[in-house]
Amino acid sequence: MKLVYVFDAYCGWSHGFSGTLREIVSRHPELPVEVVSGGLFTGSRRVPIREFGYVQGANAQIAEVTGAEFGDGYERLIADGSFVMDSEAAARGMAALREAAPGRAADLASALQNAFYVDGRSLSDPTTYRVVAEAAGLDADAVVAAFEAPEARAAAAADFRRAADLRVTGFPTLLLAGEGDSVAPLAHGRATADEIDQRLAASTATRTS
Repeated sequence: MKLVYVFDAYCGWSHGFSGTLREIVSRHPELPVEVVSGGLFTGSRRVPIREFGYVQGANAQIAEVTGAEFGDGYERLIADGSFVMDSEAAARGMAALREAAPGRAADLASALQNAFYVDGRSLSDPTTYRVVAEAAGLDADAVVAAFEAPEARAAAAADFRRAADLRVTGFPTLLLAGEGDSVAPLAHGRATADEIDQRLAASTATRTS
């Protein structure tokens, strides 16, 4: 069995879920974690952030409910409303980080969201991945090269297909995957670590009974 975490690096609720995910991963080191980028802002949704008038209100709610930080760097980045959230670029970056350290994908997803939501770094900028990689003790040159390589687009597209195949329609979603195509939902949007543990125990008991 393994956990499958479907998120989008530009999704505020995914950012709010990061602490819960870290707690679940620490409680269950026996469960590998597959991190999948969902593709929230692609195609016609790849527009200046001012087009999403709900963002600031939603962020305030996320901070209140989850305790997630939205830093001054982020506020400066989006202040004039022109910044474009490009989930395909973010997915390429996540794929590059995941390739460098597959076993640390959950932590790297959280670090990527902090780079945007706390530090105000664009996830379309190769420098962002250099900074995240260096902080994580990874080969920054290799990560940046992977982000910029043609294969990264294929990896992002594969992630989007994987999310669709899992029938994930919102982010974040945490699933428990078993044999074959068997998956059980553990969280959608938000949940506490204790709530997820209860669902995990129930799903595990069902699978082993």
